[in-house]
Amino acid sequence: MIIIIHICIILIHLSHYLYNGSDYFKEGFIMEEILKKFEGVDIPSVKKVAVAYSGGVDSCLCIELLKRVYHADEIVPIMVDVGQGKEEIDTAFEKANILKIEPIVIDAKSEFVKKWIPMAIMANADYMGYPVSTSMTRQLIANIVAVKGKELGCDALMEGSSGKGNDQYRMHNVFKLFAPEISILVPVRDFDLTRKEEEKLCELWGIYVTEKITGGDDKTLWCRSIASGAIDLDQELPDDLWMWTKALENTPNEPEFIDISFEKGIPISLNGEMIGLLELLTKLNKIGGLHGIGKIDIFEEGIMNLKSREIYEAPGATIILKIHKDLEQMCLTKEEILFKKLVEQKWGYLVYHGGWFHPLKDSLDSYILKSQEHISGTYKVKLYKGNIEIIKRESASSLFAPEIRSIKAGGIDQRISKDAAKVMGLMYEVLAKRSR
Repeated sequence: MIIIIHICIILIHLSHYLYNGSDYFKEGFIMEEILKKFEGVDIPSVKKVAVAYSGGVDSCLCIELLKRVYHADEIVPIMVDVGQGKEEIDTAFEKANILKIEPIVIDAKSEFVKKWIPMAIMANADYMGYPVSTSMTRQLIANIVAVKGKELGCDALMEGSSGKGNDQYRMHNVFKLFAPEISILVPVRDFDLTRKEEEKLCELWGIYVTEKITGGDDKTLWCRSIASGAIDLDQELPDDLWMWTKALENTPNEPEFIDISFEKGIPISLNGEMIGLLELLTKLNKIGGLHGIGKIDIFEEGIMNLKSREIYEAPGATIILKIHKDLEQMCLTKEEILFKKLVEQKWGYLVYHGGWFHPLKDSLDSYILKSQEHISGTYKVKLYKGNIEIIKRESASSLFAPEIRSIKAGGIDQRISKDAAKVMGLMYEVLAKRSR
């Protein structure tokens, strides 16, 4: 089959050469070099393959490779809706028509918004400055694809990760947990294809590329990951790259004030209106983005311990996490706050590294859920030129007691602290003796 593809490419590019000159002939040789990557690779024999399909470059190429290289008898594309939006889903269906496939669509928005995002909020989910998101959706998608593939009798699961990124580990972990007996195919990695080579193959096989920037994006209401692993050190980002967040010079010259209420760690209302998290995030992304809130440009060290420059956009998540952390500071004891920071760090690490279903994460979830029993209250914040300023805090669970602590109030007889200070200082007296 590879030989036939080689011959067809040569004939196609020779015909183009007759009409268009040497550029097309040169292009033909480039394609030849790409196709050589399929030679000498042990191609596993597969019959029925479930594919994590999104309509992006990687998953579209997976479909074509299953037809042309793996010679699969049956292809089962599974598209999981985690809130990427109607435009992206419509594009995926347009490409499905070109690919002559009929994706099975599974709506996981409700599960993602009701189960995954609330845990991320309560855990103040963060990994090196990134509000953990893509690492969650990849594992949710892998879970659904594995279970559905197993249910339909597939003998292989396929996904489009590269060998340089994090998703290969996340997907593999979950595939093996929910369908341990099924083979896993990762062609972009296993054939050592670069992104440009993927795009060339898509062009050859009639699949149009819709990415605005190499690397594409992973979009949910919680956070949008942009061109992961493809951003150069000092690469300038075009203004039209952002979906929600305006440049500061284009934001309103007047601030906007909003009220958000939390109940047991979860936001439940916006400006006095009780709404679900899905609607609340939708509105906050629009409001926050309008005021330039939510751009994240960081160095991130991935699962392979290699640094990359990563770009995210998360207006709603940025606002919610800032308020939630402050509310915890007001309502939890010092010991709870300090210990929870350790739990949060491990939680973020586990989820980022593909451990959503790890037994330890279940244990961490239990502590996090318990810690949120008193995390309720209402905040007023000012949004202006990329800043979030807390204006007013209210909570029936607040441990802030100015009538005792404030130096402006009587509260307690300060003299009772004298002996306590002596006790606290005993250790330092002992240290002084040792030093002498």
